[in-house]
Amino acid sequence: MRGYSVIKKRSDFLAANRGKRYATPGFVLLVKDRQDERPDIRLGITITKKVGNAVVRNRMRRRFRALAQEMLTDKGKAGADHILIGRDGGIERDFGALRADMAKALEKLCQ
Repeated sequence: MRGYSVIKKRSDFLAANRGKRYATPGFVLLVKDRQDERPDIRLGITITKKVGNAVVRNRMRRRFRALAQEMLTDKGKAGADHILIGRDGGIERDFGALRADMAKALEKLCQ
């Protein structure tokens, strides 16, 4: 079971864009505190067509969901929106390297 809810509205993505950001070779992580009383963690994933075709984008999305399910509940910030933006090198990047990048990004942004 995942420990987060999913962001689907464009306005939530745009609001999170004003938060803190951390860039890695595989993705960019945005974290924005929602300033409300709800303590749930929300996740949004976005990957542009510049990254590749639908097969590549969906594979990257699955990898990001696996990372989030593994790490977000423990290291994510409660009451915040987390947005993962896929970058071009993310699909070729080793999953262990993505995991290390995610741990570093969450540690830096969720303090």
